[in-house]
Amino acid sequence: MLNEMKHKLPGSEKKVAEYIIEHPNDAIQLTATRLGEVSGTSSAAVIRLCKSLGLKGFPDLKLRVSGDLQKGQQVSYSNIEPGEDQEAIVNKLTNNGVQALQETAELVNYGELERAVKALQHAERIHFFGVGASGIIAQDAQQKFLRMNKAVSCFTDIHNAAMYIANVSEQDVVFCISFSGETYETLKILQLAEQRGAVTISLTRYGHSAIADRADIPLFISATREVPAPFRSGATSSRLAQLHMIDILFVSVVTAQYELASDYLKEIKDAMDFMKKGRRS
Repeated sequence: MLNEMKHKLPGSEKKVAEYIIEHPNDAIQLTATRLGEVSGTSSAAVIRLCKSLGLKGFPDLKLRVSGDLQKGQQVSYSNIEPGEDQEAIVNKLTNNGVQALQETAELVNYGELERAVKALQHAERIHFFGVGASGIIAQDAQQKFLRMNKAVSCFTDIHNAAMYIANVSEQDVVFCISFSGETYETLKILQLAEQRGAVTISLTRYGHSAIADRADIPLFISATREVPAPFRSGATSSRLAQLHMIDILFVSVVTAQYELASDYLKEIKDAMDFMKKGRRS
C-alpha cells in the first residue's frame, strides 16, 4: 500500500512512507512522535499518512507492516529488457502476474467489495465501459454477467456509450474501468451516469484518481511497479489483476444467490448443448 501511494503523497507524508519502506522493522517499534522525528517530519504527518492510506490510525498501520514482515521476502517485479531470452520472459511475466494478483488481494477493501456485489446483484441493468486494454476487461465482464440473466451492456466507444447511459436510472449500475483512473472518456461516462442517478463503480490502480475519487464504489488493483516498464503499453500484469477483480465480483454475485444462479447456468448449458446438436463431425 505504501509503495502504491508514495508517489502521490505530499512531501512530509512521502518522507514518512519512504522511511517505513526502508526501515520497516524499526518503524513498528516507534511511536508516531518518534517516527516523525526520525523521518524528518512530525507526528501530525504520520497521522495524515494513515488517513491518506484509509487506515484507522497509526496502530493499524504498524499492524499491517508487521503482517507483511511475517510473510518473508516476496518476488519483486522484473522489467522485460530488449533481447531477453524466452526462458527469462516466461519467468518474469509469470512472477509479475503472480505478484500483481497477490498485491491486489491484499489491497481489497471488503466493505467496498460487499457494496459492489450488492449493487451488481440488485441492478436492473449493468453497463461496463472501458477504452483500449480496459475495454477488453469490460467485454470479459459483460460475458460473465450475461450468465446471471442480467441486462448487461459493454461499450468501448464513448459516443455509443453516451447514448445508452443517457437513459440509465437509479436501478442501474455503470461500471467504469481505467488502469490510470484518469482516462478522459471513462471519466466523462462516469460523470454522465452520476448525473442520471445510476450507481457508479470504478476499477482503477490503487490510489487517488479522478475516476476513483468520483465513483460511488471504488475498487482497486495493484500495478504501480508495472508503470515504468518498457512494455507497459501491453498492459500485462495489470490486465491479469483487472480480470481477477472481475472474477471475484462475478463469483461473489453467484454465491450470494446460488440457487437462482444455478438455474440460469443450467439454462445456458442446455442452450449451448442445443447449439451443438446436428453439428457435422
